[in-house]
Amino acid sequence: MTNLEDQKRKKGRLLVTIFTVTCLFAFVFVAGVVMGFQNRPEVSKITALFNKETAFASPVDFEAFWEVWNTIDDKYVDKNAIDDEEKVWGAVKGLAQSLGDPYTVFFDPEETKEFNEVIEGSFSGIGVEIGMKEGVLTVIAPLKDSPAEKAGLREGDKILAIGDVVINDMSVDESIKLIKGEKGTEVTLTIFREGEETTRQVTIVRDTIDIPTIDSELRDDGVFVISLYSFSENAPVLFQGALREFLNTKSDKLIIDLRDNPGGYLDGAVDIASWFMPIGEPVVKEGTGDTEDKIYRSKGYNVFKDKPVKVAILVNGGSASASEILAGALREAGVATLVGEQTFGKGTVQELIQITSDTELKITVAKWYTPNGVSIDDNGLTPDVVVPFTPEDYIAGTDPQLDRAVELLLAPQTL
Repeated sequence: MTNLEDQKRKKGRLLVTIFTVTCLFAFVFVAGVVMGFQNRPEVSKITALFNKETAFASPVDFEAFWEVWNTIDDKYVDKNAIDDEEKVWGAVKGLAQSLGDPYTVFFDPEETKEFNEVIEGSFSGIGVEIGMKEGVLTVIAPLKDSPAEKAGLREGDKILAIGDVVINDMSVDESIKLIKGEKGTEVTLTIFREGEETTRQVTIVRDTIDIPTIDSELRDDGVFVISLYSFSENAPVLFQGALREFLNTKSDKLIIDLRDNPGGYLDGAVDIASWFMPIGEPVVKEGTGDTEDKIYRSKGYNVFKDKPVKVAILVNGGSASASEILAGALREAGVATLVGEQTFGKGTVQELIQITSDTELKITVAKWYTPNGVSIDDNGLTPDVVVPFTPEDYIAGTDPQLDRAVELLLAPQTL
């Protein structure tokens, strides 16, 4: 989630949108494995290693690593299936997974290419954000107008099986590999939805996904609604355009709908918050635990300083990452009231680092806190006005959360 320039240089700071179904896979490598070289068994069987590190941060015995490496070469039934590079990739994936952090992943050449396609805003898949919630693979949000949304997937759906494969302890990246596929092909997900007694199967036809960003409208009651679906590269510019529309309407009642917005670039959240906050006011704090918190501050566009405006922000369990940063900042600045349901709780910082010419490492380096020091991670944000959105509401096509936000804005008291 930093600026795209850094992203394209293969090193950037991201507030990742949890795991976009087509590209996020686990994979990192420590070249310091070589420190176990002196303890290796049967040296003659070890494939030559290149670009070896000459030092290692702590004494580590790699005897077991080399023993397994050589045993595979000696004992595995299908010698033609043994590929030394794939063995390294497998070891590296295990290294990344050992952290227990679903957001630290390594992208091999193919995965790096797919990741960059997603960053550019178009990819092939079903169009859904997924992540781990309490140890269960969970739908964070289906993208607007995506095959997943059209097939009926909803925020909070628990994915129990992909095709005939039951997930159990399967990692997110392994699940993604089963869900992704060629445009026009089908994938069937077995899901469990809260409030229902049995599971259901949802069959989805994969397609090219264009990630949506924003919609805006002036309602008949005078309330202006900006629906922001992602914090993509161009989100700040598009939001500025929508805000200009709002100002031209002369309305003083604004709803920012961040429901099912899984996040994106940090810069986008800071830039959008700057339209409502004085210069220098903190938008979000970044903490590593080892150094003093870094504070990202408002750029001070503050276009409403001389024009009072009522603002309500809609959030739900699909609001994550940058959405939580923007919502938390505007609430604590006294600008907006949050309406809806508990947000997802994605408050960690990922940095994207180029490892080789065609591989990248996305690693968690810090956590996000609201200006008042509230951790965004895990628990998320609790709205000021909690309004459930039930399956019955979905079926009936009603929106009690939007209705409640409108009611608050039209009330004579100031939010």
